[in-house]
Amino acid sequence: MKVQESRENYLETILILQNRNGYVRSVDIAREMDFSKPSVSRAMSLLRQDGSIIMEDSGLITLTDSGRKTAENIYARHRLLTSFFISLGVNDKTAAEDACRVEHDISEETFDRLREYLEQTGKR
Repeated sequence: MKVQESRENYLETILILQNRNGYVRSVDIAREMDFSKPSVSRAMSLLRQDGSIIMEDSGLITLTDSGRKTAENIYARHRLLTSFFISLGVNDKTAAEDACRVEHDISEETFDRLREYLEQTGKR
């Protein structure tokens, strides 16, 4: 997995957990992503260093404005691609897994054209 892809997956997971639970801790991320606690701890350290998250003394994790922007962008891609794949007849689980892979590599231009196409055809 590329570094950027890993970073985006962590940020997306933090956003999802924040929306679902109202709070996020490293243990929640480890559980959600099925990663070890040391792996998540290392990733949180890197995300803190690059200014994507803030980690409170209590262990609560929040996204900074830049981290939230990245997370919301990647999550929007994930949702649209998953819906598109499902509309093609792909089962839900496979569609979500494939969307997770594609969301990191698809160009902004291609994604924008896909979104516009789906909006014009009423499939979104």
